Amino acid sequence: MSPDKSKSDLTTVEELNEKYRQIKAEIGKVIIGQDKVVDQLLVALLSSGHCLLVGVPGLAKTLLISTLANVLNLKFNRIQFTPDLMPSDITGTEIIEEDRTAGKRVFRFVKGPVFANIVLADEINRTPPKTQAALLQAMQEHEVTAAGQTYKLDEPFFVLATQNPIEQEGTYPLPEAQLDRFMFNVFVDYPAEAEECEIVKITTAVPDYSLNRILSADDIIRFQQLVRRVPVSDHLIEYAVALVRATRPTEEDALDFVKNWVNWGAGPRASQYLILAAKTRAILDGRPTPGPDDVRFAANPVLRHRIVTSFNAEADGVDTMEIIRRILRTVKEKA
Repeated sequence: MSPDKSKSDLTTVEELNEKYRQIKAEIGKVIIGQDKVVDQLLVALLSSGHCLLVGVPGLAKTLLISTLANVLNLKFNRIQFTPDLMPSDITGTEIIEEDRTAGKRVFRFVKGPVFANIVLADEINRTPPKTQAALLQAMQEHEVTAAGQTYKLDEPFFVLATQNPIEQEGTYPLPEAQLDRFMFNVFVDYPAEAEECEIVKITTAVPDYSLNRILSADDIIRFQQLVRRVPVSDHLIEYAVALVRATRPTEEDALDFVKNWVNWGAGPRASQYLILAAKTRAILDGRPTPGPDDVRFAANPVLRHRIVTSFNAEADGVDTMEIIRRILRTVKEKA
């Protein structure tokens, strides 16, 4: 990289760090707490990834995402997934329209709700696999095909899908191959007691805030491109790869507890996402290059939905979070 380009990137890092503080302040006007969730959403967005949000109803997931879209000046659509939802309800459909000048009937494509910058797929596991696949194809390709025509989605394109961890009856769990398309699995937890008191106080009174728009779509695309140019040491890449390989029970040097508790580990996409997340977290923090702590920050949301536990883990009361904690304690970065 040329010295001028490197200097320009450092200036952009400083700009992003300042914008990041402003974004957090604006979201804080509406959302009390959930700092870790907000950080993970911003990291995923700037890494060009997608998020799966897991949390019980009533934790302001929809409000958080719509607020984020508002602050970033992005178009937002929410899709409520139900058992009778069809793929065309998401992607769009062709309708017959009369061309009065030619006196003929023609087909016109009407875009579906997936044509937005931020799409909330609410309770994605409540719709059949055929409809899930329509959204997941759009996530991967950033385009929609209908009647032989391909339509590009607007950039940036960010999908946040939610799942309720309580009610599983009548749901269609996402297969592992489709779960792997989500960069982060974000766990939305209950607020602390003081935060909950503040939430009740604010939401039962007349709202007295106004949100400022901090970024535009073009700004976000510029920052996404910056993430790709952030330099990373070979040692950090080796550390990220070592963490991911440690989740696989089939490796020759697999850890004993992994052999016992894991059926399938994470694939190479997890290593890519660990590094992308580390890069993004570093520049959000105003640092020009990431370190091991940035990789460890991403370990839980990147790995928790990519590890398939065994019956032994269930019998021992061990979940994926405990396995990740043990891997982080066991695998050390190289000096």
